[in-house]
Amino acid sequence: MKLAIAGDSAGEPLAKVLAEHLKGKHEVTEVSRIGDALDPFYANLSDRVANEVMAGKYDRAILCCGTGIGVCIAANKVPGIRAALTHDTYSAERAALSNNAQIITMGARVIGTELAKAIADAWLAETMNFDASGKSAGNVCAIDEVDAKYNKG
Repeated sequence: MKLAIAGDSAGEPLAKVLAEHLKGKHEVTEVSRIGDALDPFYANLSDRVANEVMAGKYDRAILCCGTGIGVCIAANKVPGIRAALTHDTYSAERAALSNNAQIITMGARVIGTELAKAIADAWLAETMNFDASGKSAGNVCAIDEVDAKYNKG
């Protein structure tokens, strides 16, 4: 799986830990910076990575900021993206199985690195593939319909 991992000034250290942790299991690219520059606005980071996921450059992404909230809100502004804030393994599992989330977000000031690794592992586990014919499929279709309703561009 092609995976992008990124963080803003508060989240970049956690993003680097997660990238290192997941390297042997997935094709991981840590994309917090463009060259040496770290964008001061997490909205720009989220927009860039979410668009790369939608374009197929990456299958999934993990975004980190201080709380995980800002990057989640910003990523969800990109049409077609389903990003979920995850601070526990159960939420990560549900983000995959119930919500078909292409992006999860975490707060570097909220959780520690070991929990962050466990959350990423739970979300990326081989058994965590969305079932398009399962009982949550209708909800995901409804989310996509709401998205299309407001994003006609």
